[in-house]
Parts: sequence; C-alpha cells; structure tokens
Amino acid sequence: MALMHAELQDTPNNPIDLMEELVRENQWMCDRASDEELLVELTGRWCDYRMFFVWREQVKALYFTCSLDMKVVPEKRRAINDLLSLVNERMWFGHFELCSEAGTPMFRHTMLTRGWDGASAEQLEDLVDIAVCECERFYPAFQYVLWAGYTAAQAVEATMLDTVGEA
Repeated sequence: MALMHAELQDTPNNPIDLMEELVRENQWMCDRASDEELLVELTGRWCDYRMFFVWREQVKALYFTCSLDMKVVPEKRRAINDLLSLVNERMWFGHFELCSEAGTPMFRHTMLTRGWDGASAEQLEDLVDIAVCECERFYPAFQYVLWAGYTAAQAVEATMLDTVGEA
C-alpha cells in the first residue's frame, strides 16, 4: 500500500499529532477522542480496517492496533487461535491476536520512543504500511478458516502460495 507522503513536520512530543497530519493528508476518516487517542478507518483490498493509536507519555510508547472487519464466532475461536499461532511465526514485526471483547482479529504493535526526539513521519508511515500489508496478506487465511472450513495449516499454506503470471 502506498501512502501519500507530504512533508510533515516531525513533532518531538506527541506522535498522535503527527499521525493525525498523515491521516488527513491521505484523506482517511478519523476521530480524535483525546490528545492521546486517534481512531482511523481506511478501506483495504479485502475489507475496511480500523486503526487505533494510543500515546502514553509516561512510558514514551505508542500503542497501535489494526482490526480486520470480521467477527469470529465462539465455535471457531480454537481454529482461529491455531491460525494466529501459525501466522505469528511468520511475522517479523507486530503480531496478530483475537480481541476477546469484540471477537475480531487484529494486528498489534507497540512502538517505544524513549531516548528519541519522537516518532518521525516515516516511522508512522511504515507502521501503518506494514500493518495494512500484513492484514491484506493474511485476511484470506482468516476467511478460509471461518467460511471454507480449512484447518489453520491449510489456510496458511493457501495464503502463502505465490502465484506466477496473470489470469
């Protein structure tokens, strides 16, 4: 996913301010609930994604989630947990988990910034880009388990299959 990059001013304080600039530049829908929280919605290839950013000044950490627009019914949770385990083995940055309240799969990562002058626009762009790319890559695996009855291993195998050429 290519983000529109503007020359944003790097802010040494609250990265939510900088993220909000990036969101507005890309014309995504957002809601700034407080100085420390930002909710962003964007449309991906497979579904709409809901990103949530929380800044904790005390620990200099930016908490981030990107939720997939799907629900996991209780009878599929064991299979989805198996899938999460296999998917997370393939992740280098962040991880997927199942939100216990909403029953939605989500990508999650926390960025520590202690000792930095703050997060840069490039770091925030990378955070969003990696999250959306990973969600796009593994969305079909979640669908295979939920709707096609695949096992976790079958779903990952089908998802990781590299296609050659065009149809």
